[in-house]
Amino acid sequence: MSTMRIDIMTLFPDTMNAVLHESILGRAAKKGIIEVNCVQIRDYTENKQCQVDDYPYGGGWGCVMMAQPLKSCLDHIMSTVKDRKSRVIYMSPQGKPYDQRTARRLRDNYDHLVLVCGHYEGVDERFIEECVDEEISLGDFVLTGGEIAAMAVADSVCRLVPGVLSDEECFTGESHWDGVLEYPQYTRPEVWEGRKVPEVLLQGNHAAVDEWRRKKSLERTMDKRPDMFEKIMLTDKRDLKLLEQIKKERSRMKLTLPVGYRLATENDIEDIMLIMRQARNYLKKHRVDQWQGDYPTQEVFAEAVAEGECYAVTYGERLAGFFCLTDKPESDYDNLTDGKWHGEGKYCTLHRMAVEAQFRSTGISDMMLGFAEETAKSRGAECIRTHTHRKNKATQKLLKRKGYAYRGNVLVSIEPGRDPARQAFEKKI
Repeated sequence: MSTMRIDIMTLFPDTMNAVLHESILGRAAKKGIIEVNCVQIRDYTENKQCQVDDYPYGGGWGCVMMAQPLKSCLDHIMSTVKDRKSRVIYMSPQGKPYDQRTARRLRDNYDHLVLVCGHYEGVDERFIEECVDEEISLGDFVLTGGEIAAMAVADSVCRLVPGVLSDEECFTGESHWDGVLEYPQYTRPEVWEGRKVPEVLLQGNHAAVDEWRRKKSLERTMDKRPDMFEKIMLTDKRDLKLLEQIKKERSRMKLTLPVGYRLATENDIEDIMLIMRQARNYLKKHRVDQWQGDYPTQEVFAEAVAEGECYAVTYGERLAGFFCLTDKPESDYDNLTDGKWHGEGKYCTLHRMAVEAQFRSTGISDMMLGFAEETAKSRGAECIRTHTHRKNKATQKLLKRKGYAYRGNVLVSIEPGRDPARQAFEKKI
């Protein structure tokens, strides 16, 4: 297809040119990728006063644009067009609502568009009947003229032309391209007014970023444009899985109280063991051979509490989860296979971490890892090491999302008679 050409019939060509020949579209026009012409309708009148409007037949308020100047202007434009597939569009509040699908259709099916800007009380209906191929509206409201609507159409079509934007992904990932709204965007600084950039965007895991963005697009469409979401036909397995995640998360408790952490006490052990039983049942349901025997026992937690290595994660005054963190060397980590640890500096080991069932998918697990990192830093550690069962996909996904890197495999000796294979992870702090 040849260069996309757009001719705009208007009473204000200078104003239109000032907008449409700047920035991205202006650079594209200079390169010859697109051609945008703003044509003065008054130049085609047949009277000395350059009159383009007159009173309506039948009476009424205001004036109507005359058919003759419009038709003469259009005839001149079409006389300069050779071998192009043209479309004449009248910008009208009575037209079909404009959307991204229409922009793509105009880009794909035509290489020449004529956008007619009406004014006053509209244009002579005979011009519409004789010359206009379709009418387009920006929405259910009325503007003083068609220029704003024409600029919107010209801009949205031109930016889809190959070469106008630096990469096709500049528009394929935006709102409305595939029926959903665009995901949230962030830039520097990392923290602004106490608000942090989502951590997944800072870790360099492109697959995790893509999944997060797609999930946010679906969520935003559900919340902001339920009318659009109802029309989406989701067939991709990834989308269906993300949708199930969203529904599951929204059925969970919403956090409205402060989440914090502190050293656990003996009084917490009973609640810790309750959470342990929930975690054991969860792992059993997902066929993960971890914590399926007696370990970890109440005595194990009592010892960790006594040594100041067990932390209670709280929601308000309620125990929502726990984790154990120690700076003692972990002997099992000395026999790492299929990889290597990042460094030889001081590290803390994170283990025995679980969240109360009601708080799953609320974000507390992510916060828990953040609390562990704060504690490890306060102890002078350079990194945190941890491990999880090779079939524990939920924990593996959490660790990767929070910036932990897979380092290899270890065999644990703490659960006799059970599968000892574990995947080891590490994060520099």
